[in-house]
Amino acid sequence: MPHSSTPLAGGEKASRRDQILAAAAELFAQHGFHGVGIDDIGAAVGISGPALYRHFRSKDAMLGEMLTSISEYLLDGGTRHAQEPGEADTILAGLVRFHVDFALQQPALITVQERNLANLTDADRNRVRALQRRYVEVWVDALRAAVPRLDEPYARSAAHAVFGLINSTPHNRHLPDGELAELLSRLALGALYAAK
Repeated sequence: MPHSSTPLAGGEKASRRDQILAAAAELFAQHGFHGVGIDDIGAAVGISGPALYRHFRSKDAMLGEMLTSISEYLLDGGTRHAQEPGEADTILAGLVRFHVDFALQQPALITVQERNLANLTDADRNRVRALQRRYVEVWVDALRAAVPRLDEPYARSAAHAVFGLINSTPHNRHLPDGELAELLSRLALGALYAAK
């Protein structure tokens, strides 16, 4: 079960809304947004489909909250890591590990985010993209502090490439999580430093 500090957490501390979003994320990841009905989501959390409308006005609203929550979580956590005291290399390594841990704990959310941005309402899509751009800039600043010769376009491209590497985790579960986290962190840092 995901940790309660991560978005859409499960467990007894999770709110009913969080439980619904976590179940919807799993279903959207497995069957696609359009392949899942409101009754499917209700059944996954033990309530009727129509009862979900007490928590969300629509399936679109669920997706919007889900992807906005992911983006806010990453931006908040990334900003926290980037502002910690320490050497630039240590801060960059912490940022990489933060994203790796998120990807390993939340593979369904990674999949939903990859596949369903186009299914958001215009307002939600604009909000998610704005949050994602701010998260990228956190990485750009951290990378340029660790590799001062790197210009912004290279740093931005390197960050996006590393997101692709780390976000491949839903399709790459050949190792135990601990070993996979170490491997992904080493590969990501190697790719980032290779950008110079």
